[in-house]
Amino acid sequence: MYRRETYCFSGLIQNTCLNLWYWCFCIAFLGGVVLTSCHADNPEEDEQYFENDTLHAAILYSTVSYFELHGQAMGADYELLQNLAAYLERPLKLHVATSESDMINMLERGRVELVACEIPQTFRLLRHFRFVFPQSESEQVLLQKRGKPLLTSVTQLIDKDEVCVIAGSVYQQRLEHLNKELGGGINIRVLPDSLMVEDLITLLLRDSIDYTPVFRDLALLYKNYYPDLDASLTLSFAQKRGWLLNNNSELDPVIEMWQELPQTRKLLAQMKARFLRRNPYLSASKIKIPQGAISPYDAVFKKYALEIDWDWRMLAALAFVESGFDSSEVSVAGAVGIMQLMPVTAMNFGLDESSFFNPSKNIKAGVDYIKKLDKIFDDIENKEERKNFIMASYNSGPAHVLDAMALADKYGKSAHLWADNVEYFLLKKNDPEFYGDSVVKYGTFRGAETVKHVKRVQQAYEKYLNNKK
Repeated sequence: MYRRETYCFSGLIQNTCLNLWYWCFCIAFLGGVVLTSCHADNPEEDEQYFENDTLHAAILYSTVSYFELHGQAMGADYELLQNLAAYLERPLKLHVATSESDMINMLERGRVELVACEIPQTFRLLRHFRFVFPQSESEQVLLQKRGKPLLTSVTQLIDKDEVCVIAGSVYQQRLEHLNKELGGGINIRVLPDSLMVEDLITLLLRDSIDYTPVFRDLALLYKNYYPDLDASLTLSFAQKRGWLLNNNSELDPVIEMWQELPQTRKLLAQMKARFLRRNPYLSASKIKIPQGAISPYDAVFKKYALEIDWDWRMLAALAFVESGFDSSEVSVAGAVGIMQLMPVTAMNFGLDESSFFNPSKNIKAGVDYIKKLDKIFDDIENKEERKNFIMASYNSGPAHVLDAMALADKYGKSAHLWADNVEYFLLKKNDPEFYGDSVVKYGTFRGAETVKHVKRVQQAYEKYLNNKK
């Protein structure tokens, strides 16, 4: 162990017998994170890092726990840690570890007070540490890729291709125990603990390895993005997981009080939904636009645009402005999927929680909603002009647009023209002189975002018109 502050390439592999693709993947996945780790052999150096007014916590750079995207730090454990630090009224100091064993070593050496990752409980760890903030239990499953006969029983692991596990992990422990139970024959390949589970999943997706065990919740998250993955073969009973403290830590009773707060429970549920159902990191890495295309879903836009007699590129422009083509997007307001429909609206048009994030179904529901809006504004004869009202209503709901139309009509402007007419009065709807007018039925409204939304869709559409595809 040694102390450094540098960029974290936790996938860099020390073992020279591994192939070059390990190096390439891990650098690409894990580059760009500032790391503070420890010098385990120098207690005096350890002490200078421990300030009483700062919460020192170890965390792992991973798909769910902590990562950076577009310059913003996020992750389930990271955002829960921030909430805990605010509850303690202490600044937070993150120590980004290179592996699970690195985090545990930091805790054992007193470099951190807390390990803030879902660490599986083992007898060895229970002898030395205190598990706190218990989170979801999950069993290990065998992750494999469709395209060849799938293993459906643990006995089929015998004399098959290698099952890759990380050195010292609970996955290695379980595979070795299972191998003894079966009398041997499982071909276990142990890889360095500088790798993470996500690294192995990516290697499996690239057909570089054949099998790897993963906790079911993480396997199902990846399966949402990569349907070729299979996680049906269970390898273990459900295992408890949680954060770690030293046994004598004064944080133990404080965390117990914090975790029982209703707002903490609510935040935990939000974090699980956000990062284990529709993960921003995986969404960003998954959105790959083919050369010459506008989006990954051009064919779907072309299909459903015919139902509303729109240029498909206009529909694509609306989707881009709404979600950036991220089918897993969830807005602050709760709008879901590529077309950013509110859940109630989505369900009114045939979706449920299991299909909110299905790109094709979400686009179809968005088009059905556009059909409804088109009927509301069918007295606007110019179809191109009507689209502006539909796009505005898609963002704000039709009620405030109808109010702005009524104001335009009252004050001598055209109720059927958007620019400088209805647009102007939508902006005025946060002015008491206007939202208090007798023709206004739906009260005050800040229209700036809706006006900006219409302009952004128009700009995206103009850009897409230059695409000849």
